[in-house]
Amino acid sequence: MLLAQISDLHVMPKGELAYGRVDTASMLRNAIEHLNRLDPQPDVVLITGDLADKGQRTAYAHLREILGELKAPYYVIPGNHDKVAEFRLAFADQPYLPTTGEFILYSIETLPLRLVAVDSIVQGRTRGTLCDERLAWLDRTLAERPDAPTLVMMHHAPFVTGLSHFDEVGMERSAELERVIARHPQVERVLCGHVHRSTQIRFGGTIASSCPSTAHQAALDLRPVGLDSFTLEPPGFQLHRWTGGVLFTHTLNIGTFDGPFPFH
Repeated sequence: MLLAQISDLHVMPKGELAYGRVDTASMLRNAIEHLNRLDPQPDVVLITGDLADKGQRTAYAHLREILGELKAPYYVIPGNHDKVAEFRLAFADQPYLPTTGEFILYSIETLPLRLVAVDSIVQGRTRGTLCDERLAWLDRTLAERPDAPTLVMMHHAPFVTGLSHFDEVGMERSAELERVIARHPQVERVLCGHVHRSTQIRFGGTIASSCPSTAHQAALDLRPVGLDSFTLEPPGFQLHRWTGGVLFTHTLNIGTFDGPFPFH
C-alpha cells in the first residue's frame, strides 16, 4: 500500500496570497499534479491540517475545487488555522467525517493499514492539546483492534523539534499521549503536520514524524531563540509505503528536476 501525506496547505480565497507573498493555491496545484504523475499511484492521500489559512468559507470552496483534481481519495483533519464549523461544512460530503461531537475523531477500517485520526486543535489557539475526552477516545479506539497495524494522524507534532517558535506553539499533554501510544504497539507511526518541515523522533515505542508543507517551510533556525519566520525553499510531501509488514517513508521535494541519469 502507498500513502501520500501532504500538510499545511494554507489555501486562501481566490486572488489572495498567504502573508501577502505565498501563492499557496498554485503551490497546492503543483503538488497535486506531482502526486497525479506518480507511478505507482498513491492509494490514498492523508492531509494533516491547516487546509485553509484563515478558515474562510471562500477559502474552503477554493480548496475543494483544487482537491477535486486529485486522482486518489483523501482523508483530512483540521489544524489550528482551520475553523471547525467551516471545515465541517466544506467537507460535509465526506462520509468518514463525524457529523456530531465537538471534535473531529474517526477511524478508517477498510485499508491494509488502519487509520486513526485525532483532532488536536483548540479553536482560537495556535497550540494544540488532547483533552481527557480525546485521549480516552484514542486509547479506546486503539484497544478495539490490537492486532491491526495502525497509523495515527493528527495536526500538532507532540514532540520538541528544536525550532523554538514551533516548540512554543506545539502540543500540550504530549507525555500523556505518548503513554497512550506506548500501550498499543500496533501503532506503526504517528503522522503530523504543523511544523512545516520533515522531522522524526522516537515516541511511545514507535516513530512520530512531521511532513513538510506544500507551500512555505519553517526557517531552519536551531538557536535557543530562533526566528519566527518562513522560507520559500522547495515545498514537499511524504510517501509512506506499507509492504511485507514494514512501513518506510520517503520525503520528496515538489518540482520538476533534471534526470534521472544512469549511475553507470
